[in-house]
Amino acid sequence: MLKQADATRTRAAAHGTGALRRQLPAWIEHLPPCNAACPAGENIQAWLDLAQAGRYRAAWETLVRDNPLPAVHGRVCYHPCETGCNRVELDAAVSIHAVERFLGDLATAEGWPYPVDAEPSGRRVLVVGAGPSGLSAAYHLTRLGHAVEIYEAGPLPGGMMHFGIPAYRLPRADLLREIGRIEAMGVKIVTNHRVDDLLAEMKAGEFDAVFIAIGAGIGKHVEIPARDAVRVLDAVSLLHNVTTGEAPLLGRRVVVYGGGNTAMDAARTAKRLGADEALIVYRRDRAHMPAHAFEADEAIEEGVKIKWLTSIKEIIGPELTVEAMELDAGGRPRPTGRFETLHADAIVLALGQDTDSGFLRQVPGIEFTTNGSIEVGPDMMTGHPGVFAGGDTVPGVRSVTTAVGHGKQAARYIDAWLQGVRYAQSPKHPPVSFDMLDLPVFLEAARKAEPQLPLTARVTFDEVVQGLSELEARFEAGRCLSCGNCFECDSCLAACPEQAITSLGDGHGYRVEADLCTGCGICFEQCPCHAIEMSPEAEPPATPLGTFGEPLAPHRFQLRE
Repeated sequence: MLKQADATRTRAAAHGTGALRRQLPAWIEHLPPCNAACPAGENIQAWLDLAQAGRYRAAWETLVRDNPLPAVHGRVCYHPCETGCNRVELDAAVSIHAVERFLGDLATAEGWPYPVDAEPSGRRVLVVGAGPSGLSAAYHLTRLGHAVEIYEAGPLPGGMMHFGIPAYRLPRADLLREIGRIEAMGVKIVTNHRVDDLLAEMKAGEFDAVFIAIGAGIGKHVEIPARDAVRVLDAVSLLHNVTTGEAPLLGRRVVVYGGGNTAMDAARTAKRLGADEALIVYRRDRAHMPAHAFEADEAIEEGVKIKWLTSIKEIIGPELTVEAMELDAGGRPRPTGRFETLHADAIVLALGQDTDSGFLRQVPGIEFTTNGSIEVGPDMMTGHPGVFAGGDTVPGVRSVTTAVGHGKQAARYIDAWLQGVRYAQSPKHPPVSFDMLDLPVFLEAARKAEPQLPLTARVTFDEVVQGLSELEARFEAGRCLSCGNCFECDSCLAACPEQAITSLGDGHGYRVEADLCTGCGICFEQCPCHAIEMSPEAEPPATPLGTFGEPLAPHRFQLRE
């Protein structure tokens, strides 16, 4: 084991067995790195444990306590939980997103309904925007007993999930089925309803609170000198129009300007629209690109080319003048004065997105950032009482999972505000790292790869990544190390030399018989997932002493008959 674990065990032994016990084992819950890294706040370890046992509905119900869109997230989440997974130190991270997708798809196939936990409160909440954050807030508010209506400006719910993520990553049928289950709970979604006067809408609908979840759906532009330019459009509009069946004619050569995930999606979409060449131009290098590495890998695999350290300076007809860039010590690009000419039939700008929050500027107390994002407090409420905001609408990381997490948190804060109380999040358990684990017996188990469409078939918008089978998903869930939390492996039970540990039955853990335990700490040393801590025990005020002043008997210790 590593130094930290060795030092801990040395301390345990130093205060362990002897005539006078100084410590007792205690089973505690730690915070595994997957749970800690999940923006939606899922109890990942818990639902993986249920999934590996074949208890799929219980696993799904545990999952959707935090996230109502598992089939969606299993496809589009960038799974930071896997980046933090301790198993990466052994072979490869658990494919958490693949198991999540399996559970979401199974729930849809089986028709499992979302539970509602509370009686009707008589309170009404308006949600503006049917994207991931708005849907999540509506779901959690409904589970808390409130009546919720969503006003969506577009023709269909889903927000950027529907109009920004290409169908080859997220089939629309899978998205709409999960949204339909939210509607079946009682959430009313009104499409083609653009909110222009928020306070008037609240008054007309007799809403007690509102959650703003309008996202960031306006593509950013940059001032590039252009004369007789070829077609220039933004990536957000391109992806939106493809979804609505209004895909533009891009031509044979398409240049995408930007280095984020949207740029990768735009380039891959251009290839599917018939472009012979899709070239991404980005002003920094790969190490500094905002796109996730696997997104770039998939784009390159499909034939997209990337020209790093390059900036567009001028557009004259089909010719682009670009300048080579170099990075300073801080990773910021700076011009070199070296130019070249590229040719393109269309240019797609993928430079980020802004929020269309202008309609809120008439609401007293609401403040904005320079890009239109809405400022909120720690309770996610704006400067106007009863008006909350979250997701891409507020400053911070922009992703589907972060937005869903915001919706859940906002629902808690809104519920508390409606009751006239303050919501306080529960303190987190102590974290558990890889060096705290003890894995004397470890079986290598290769991560299950998700099958993908062959490259020759990726000419349409059919889904590229396919899901795991039941057998594969269950196996993958079983790769979880249960970091920091007891999974009842019985190692402590078998290791205890005094038989002081009793199993309480499946799902109920263990009990220590204090009159039998000597505090030796062997159970702690044998626990593979660090679910046991040795808790100090106060020295008794008086103990019978022998001739030389030694304790004659362990404190509260008796032999098992």
